[in-house]
Amino acid sequence: MLFDDKRLAQQIRFITEIDRLKNVYRQSILMDSSRRENSAEHSWHLAMMALILSEYADSDQLDLLRVIKMVVIHDLVEIDAGDTFAYDDEGRKDQKEREEKAAERIFGLLPEDQRNEIYDIWHEFEEQDTAEARFARALDRLQPLLHNYFTRGESWQKNKVRASQVYERNQPIEEGSEVLWQFATKLIRDAVERNYLSP
Repeated sequence: MLFDDKRLAQQIRFITEIDRLKNVYRQSILMDSSRRENSAEHSWHLAMMALILSEYADSDQLDLLRVIKMVVIHDLVEIDAGDTFAYDDEGRKDQKEREEKAAERIFGLLPEDQRNEIYDIWHEFEEQDTAEARFARALDRLQPLLHNYFTRGESWQKNKVRASQVYERNQPIEEGSEVLWQFATKLIRDAVERNYLSP
């Protein structure tokens, strides 16, 4: 028998399952415009952004490790639920239900203590009741904004997204970081001026 230890078997099963996140492609185009980004790459990028940009969080008591856990965990549900495009109003109608079902299955592969911890972190991100969750969400909104800007609005233009939609979608950045929100609004204004984004 390959696994004598049930706990290790469960952990390895979870680890092999989450490898599937590498095959979930997002609407975001890589900054070199070569292809679409996958969700695993998105999660890694967010973790690096958390490390580099944590000084701009509004909370000076931020638990950075918890933020990093959130940004690498929160999209695991996309393995089952798929990526819901930010500006797809129809797709967002049942997004919460699809993702909750996915969380139960995927996190349920783990031993109970780890399942509970991962689920709690995922749920904290979804509920947005802590400074860590709000900063993690700020990064999650800023990252695709950067992709859109540095690809000259390729995804925005393809999907006929307007500036008002981008402002509305990215408003939660302000709840996690006033500095990053000021930067984001400048980026959006500049994107409109450069015709990357329709006014």
